[in-house]
Order: sequence, then structure tokens, then C-alpha cells
Amino acid sequence: MERQDPDPQDQQVEQASQAAPPLCTCAQDKFADLPPELRLKPKPLGGGLRQTMCPACGLKYWTNRETDVCVVCEKKRGKQWDPVGGA
Repeated sequence: MERQDPDPQDQQVEQASQAAPPLCTCAQDKFADLPPELRLKPKPLGGGLRQTMCPACGLKYWTNRETDVCVVCEKKRGKQWDPVGGA
């Protein structure tokens, strides 16, 4: 009987069909040992923006300003805008 060498293409298919071993989390996360309160916080995706709704006109918009009043309502009523209803 003649000895047959394994086909390299069959070996590649067999290796591809095997599941990859899971990676250790310690290799992925350098701060896995730290408690959650000491870990680095991810940067917010909005760049410091927050979504709010104008109490005067109801417009929903993104802003980095401290006031919730939109720019249009602020221009109409002036800088000393007093929200109706104490909101």
C-alpha cells in the first residue's frame, strides 16, 4: 500500500472550521483588575452635548449651553427669559 500525504487544502478547511479559542479579558482590558469606580470613563460620543427641550416652544435639540431655552426663543424674549410655570 502506498502512503498518502494529507492534502494541504483539506488541512486549511479543517483549521478554518474549528472555533477560535476565546481571548482572555486581561489581555484586552488593562484595567480589569480595578474596581468599577476607579476605571477610566469613556469619552462621551456627543462631545459634551446634551439633548434638551425648549420650555417655550417645545423644540428638541442638542446643546452644550447651561440653559434649556433655544437660541430663537432667547432672541425673541431677551436674555432675561422667565420660564412660564416655574420650570
